[in-house]
Amino acid sequence: MCFFGCEQSQVDEATRKVGQESQEESVTTPSTKNPILGFSQLGSESEWRLANTSSIKNSAAESDVELNFQNAEQSQEKQIEAIREFVKEKVDVIAIAPVVETGWEPILKEVKQAGIPVIIIDRLVVVTDPSLYVTYIGSDFYEEGRKAGKYLLDKIPKSNQSTGIVELKGTEGSTPSIARGKGLRDVISSRGDLQFLKSENADFTVAKGKEVMKKFLQEKGRDIRVLYSHNDDMTFGALEAIEEYGLVPGKDIVVITVDGTRKALQKMNEGKINLVVECNPLLGPNLIQAVKEVVKGSTLPKRIVTPENVFTQVTAEKEIASRSY
Repeated sequence: MCFFGCEQSQVDEATRKVGQESQEESVTTPSTKNPILGFSQLGSESEWRLANTSSIKNSAAESDVELNFQNAEQSQEKQIEAIREFVKEKVDVIAIAPVVETGWEPILKEVKQAGIPVIIIDRLVVVTDPSLYVTYIGSDFYEEGRKAGKYLLDKIPKSNQSTGIVELKGTEGSTPSIARGKGLRDVISSRGDLQFLKSENADFTVAKGKEVMKKFLQEKGRDIRVLYSHNDDMTFGALEAIEEYGLVPGKDIVVITVDGTRKALQKMNEGKINLVVECNPLLGPNLIQAVKEVVKGSTLPKRIVTPENVFTQVTAEKEIASRSY
């Protein structure tokens, strides 16, 4: 027969089983929490950048990744502030499209100490410790410059007379400005007749592109035979300056641009641009997939380069209709 002692024993046994089941459930039930991505975008300076931002926002919205988006408006200081906020919020992954290449090591060390993985997209960072970020997703800017250089060698026959080149660079210290310029120069270095007359930063914007190109024309005039512009927006401003000066872009001045927006292809179709080197802004699917892989603990390649093309006046027309940006 069992009385109080038996009843207490049964209660204790039931409590033990409930506790055990609760413990097993907490261990075996996977977390239903969606991963949170903190993304620091460098700005909204161009049509390319707007397309890049839309791609990332849309890809996140179509997935189970929650996006905390911050626009730094071309300020590295604002990017660093945003990254520190992401750390405080304990996001699962941080992605950065850096304004410039240098100055990232201290903040990335803080992020690493917090145990949050970092993905770099679009532009590179220069750090002594490559373990500070998981992977880079974006273009090969140096190869873009090489593509432009190869076209220039074919377009301009070798001559005893010099051919003057002017260059519109983007943000000072940014990866595209550094690598696109070097790529072209390396390819044409054997051609002494191809000479740079002027090279200046124009911040990847239409207004600055027009301002700097206008100055180039005032200083060098018809000696300018080639314009190499590091993005479409600066090119659009430069085209206005060229036409206002009384020259015909695409004819009097060979125009080479990088990006590949629909508007650039339209200008090419009008004969105002000779070559477009594509730089793909639609990095959203790549980034969101990388976030999912990182959260799962998968190993990613250190560099993920997006495929890109070049467009000439012959191929521009058929590409316009399919362009999404």
